[in-house]
Amino acid sequence: MKRTVLVTGASIGIGAAIAERFCRDGYQVALHYRSHKQEAETLCARLVGEGLIAAPFYADLQSEEDIEALAAAVHARFGPIDVLINNAGIALPAMLLQDLPPAEWDYLFSINVRGMYLVTRALLPDMIGKQAGAVVNISSMWGVSGASCEAAYSASKAAVIGLTKALAKELAPSRIRVNCIAPGFVDTAMNGALDREARAAFIAETPLLRAGTAQDVASAAAFLASSEASFITGQTLSVDGGRCI
Repeated sequence: MKRTVLVTGASIGIGAAIAERFCRDGYQVALHYRSHKQEAETLCARLVGEGLIAAPFYADLQSEEDIEALAAAVHARFGPIDVLINNAGIALPAMLLQDLPPAEWDYLFSINVRGMYLVTRALLPDMIGKQAGAVVNISSMWGVSGASCEAAYSASKAAVIGLTKALAKELAPSRIRVNCIAPGFVDTAMNGALDREARAAFIAETPLLRAGTAQDVASAAAFLASSEASFITGQTLSVDGGRCI
């Protein structure tokens, strides 16, 4: 019987690469999207056209009602969830903390932390009922080391790491593993606004001297969700080319 994975924020970038990797690994893939409906539908259509199993699902992760509806819709389509990839997240333009409006701080945390909490809470009954499952949360190297002029983003991604550790302990008796990935500089649309000099600086500060790819992160997620990682929980895997050594 095929296993089912829900990937949040799966229409573009890292989320899309994770969704495609799990599809090719034989999973039924529920692709969550909010703003990029066309991209999610196009990706699903391409995967389905190759004989794979994928379907798009909308939800605003600030809405408890949307998230409950998302969980119900995925369950109705594919059955109980086996793996949850909490990838959805946002970033804000870099700015000093004293210039950051409280509303923007709250908005960032509402997606990066509260949304992750709500999705996880909604999907856990499937895993607890089966006494099996895996959760992979996507953080950031800035959640590990912090970044100047990125206080809100760094704090939210550090919260993801703390949530991962706490849930790993809480859910271990139910044989549910919870791990985290902290990507470094990855070539995605989120970093697309960087100019050539800024991009070159990020790469120069990375020991492996290259940008990461969305597929690098997808490979790490596939490993952490697999039986090959059956004795790994509560960990943060840095996929950052050595940046946070």
